[in-house]
Amino acid sequence: MSDALKHECGIALVRLLKPLSYYKEKYGTAFYGVNKMYLMMEKQHNRGQDGAGFASIKLDMKPGQRYISRVRSNKQMPIQDIFAQINDRINGVMQENPTLSKDIDKLKEEVPYVGELLLGHVRYGTFGKNSVESVHPFLRQNNWMHRNLIVAGNFNMTNVGQLFQDLVDLGQHPKAEADTVTIMEKIGHFLDDQVDELYHDLKQQGYSKVEASPVIAEKLNVASILEESSKKWDGGYAMAGLIGHGDAFVLRDPAGIRPAYYYKDDEVVVVASERSVIQTVFNVGFEDVVELDPGKAIIVKKNGNTSVQQIIKPLERKACSFERIYFSRGSDQEIYRERKKLGRLLFPQIMKSIGNDIENSVFSFIPNTAEVSYYGMIKEGELFLNEQKEQLLLQKENQTPERIKEILAKRLRTEKIAIKDAKLRTFITDDDSRDDLVAHVYDITYGSVKPTDNLVIIDDSIVRGTTLQKSILTMMDRLSPKKIIVVSSAPQIRYPDCYGIDMANLEGLVAFRAMLDLLKDDNKYYLVEEVYKKCLAQVSLPDVEIKNYVKDLYDLYSDEQISKKIAELLSEDTLKAEVDIIYQSVDNLHKACPGNLGDWYFTGNYPTPGGNRVVNRAFINFFEGNKERAY
Repeated sequence: MSDALKHECGIALVRLLKPLSYYKEKYGTAFYGVNKMYLMMEKQHNRGQDGAGFASIKLDMKPGQRYISRVRSNKQMPIQDIFAQINDRINGVMQENPTLSKDIDKLKEEVPYVGELLLGHVRYGTFGKNSVESVHPFLRQNNWMHRNLIVAGNFNMTNVGQLFQDLVDLGQHPKAEADTVTIMEKIGHFLDDQVDELYHDLKQQGYSKVEASPVIAEKLNVASILEESSKKWDGGYAMAGLIGHGDAFVLRDPAGIRPAYYYKDDEVVVVASERSVIQTVFNVGFEDVVELDPGKAIIVKKNGNTSVQQIIKPLERKACSFERIYFSRGSDQEIYRERKKLGRLLFPQIMKSIGNDIENSVFSFIPNTAEVSYYGMIKEGELFLNEQKEQLLLQKENQTPERIKEILAKRLRTEKIAIKDAKLRTFITDDDSRDDLVAHVYDITYGSVKPTDNLVIIDDSIVRGTTLQKSILTMMDRLSPKKIIVVSSAPQIRYPDCYGIDMANLEGLVAFRAMLDLLKDDNKYYLVEEVYKKCLAQVSLPDVEIKNYVKDLYDLYSDEQISKKIAELLSEDTLKAEVDIIYQSVDNLHKACPGNLGDWYFTGNYPTPGGNRVVNRAFINFFEGNKERAY
């Protein structure tokens, strides 16, 4: 994705089901869990580079012994930073007492982070500044072991204000009006309630406080706590939590918007945001890793008993299609196949744009994450070329050995047009200077294109278009092609996302700007104010009654009209080449990714009621010139 777009967060949870001595004997290290967590977080660093955090819980520790450890970082390389800190702490203790490596029980007591229950998180921030206080996991502390709560997630809630007010109405005083705080405190509230109820019952039965504590841990009903906590949540989420005595859970939203996968054997229970991460780190097959169904939670009790329970009634499945197009690693076998199909389905539109002139067309991709869809595009092009060859070979007139060799030698012209300089990172600077940097992040391959050529470049998606306009098209134009065709494997992004991707404003989307320009061209811009008034009239309505009236503006124009206008907007006057922009159709997206039909950023069909409130607020903000977030 050439535009600077925030990614998804990633979660990783590991529960060791055997004593640490087992892993020492079998794998040669008592740090097996820590090592696996490092690998799982590194394999998901594509999901978050603003910050990273790690927390661990040691089971069955005595009073006075530290059993919870946490470390977080918002430095430039946060995963490396937190594990450097962990290694420093571990090495420091081990150097002071070298005999610990032979006494695993003593090692567990004295060495931090070496626990049976581990939770990791990689973050891309959406709310607030990227301070270390905003980095997951979050910790809610208490002297009662089973009241301690650690939470980390991949989520955004659309109704933070309502959730915040609910906590205030309960008599609480939340420290911030943010979804992370409200979710943590909501779970914590029902955790406290259940602990109180269990203690009251046990006290009636004659248990002392000391005697009651382990019984409470055993009887705690995590599913019930999650059911009560999540009743008013509106958003997309994969929510992971650890409870101080050793229970753990991961809950997925009822529409399946955010991804979660798990694996279990007799040694470990593992949960992550991506299937291929678990496959790689634990060397297991595709079929061994299970997708957590929408509205369900995987719950691991302190005794290791693991269950998957339905917590929330599932909605229509609307798993995020952007996970398949861009966010998740392409090493997943399903995602790899889907991205190739996205490229293949675009080829008929490409042929139309180049006038079927394959001989004078060069095919490439930018950025590197578009490479898989590029392979699909090329595969379809080869099939088309083979059909051409077959027709030519079947012609009997003027067929000579030389002519046959000429026909068989025809190939698609593929080139590595843009090469990224890994030393330069575009996301570490402000937007004003980013355009100039991007122009130097990519080196172009001079001499690969002729003045008579069409240059076809495939990208994952075109969001804002600024990088394409200010940098990439200019770079491509230096190669002096006749025509530049930029192909997006994703459809036009028309609406904000409120479930994890940082797309909060309408005016930043190039498709929205193109639609406004078309309204101006047709003297219909007055309709913008009409939609604004309709949005204002809905402000006080319940979420379930709000309609997405922004759709009405888009419905006035075809996809092709908007694509053409986008090409006009992104074509600088200094460009010598003609520019064409091709987008994937929504229908073809669904054909390529049939299991992930979440398409609200393309269609405006939000999977939860809060989505329409977000687009409503985003349009009001746009019309009023308000730069605040829509959620």
